[in-house]
Amino acid sequence: MVDVGSKEVTHREALARGRVRLSRAAYDAIVKGEARKGDVLGVAQVAGIQAAKRTGELIPLAHPLPLDSVELELRPEPQAPAIEIEARVRATARTGVEMEALTAVAGAALALYDMCKSLDRAMVIEAIRLVRKTGGKSGTYVREGEP
Repeated sequence: MVDVGSKEVTHREALARGRVRLSRAAYDAIVKGEARKGDVLGVAQVAGIQAAKRTGELIPLAHPLPLDSVELELRPEPQAPAIEIEARVRATARTGVEMEALTAVAGAALALYDMCKSLDRAMVIEAIRLVRKTGGKSGTYVREGEP
């Protein structure tokens, strides 16, 4: 584990995104609230937040961090059909929250898959990526081509 004891405590923020591509039938069941397991988007949102809070337990050598905020949004994309997942994580700490944001997106995607696998086992979890991060010694990072 990297020693971050000498690093300055700063406000840090990370934004990550990903998506779950799925069949039209599964998509319709989710947006209409007709999935057998219940409120897919609500459960996936809570799962993503919970995953962010447990990143230090899930990712070897990641520092457990006291998070100031985790915001997780799931947006249906009817044309695809897909569910876009976005996580924004903030902390005042000695190390960044990129892993927490990425873990939040992955956790939400996996919960969505679990709740809908009886409708569509061919769902694809894709494009989980860091979009932006601020704070710390390395400063700001913004992925090109992202809004």
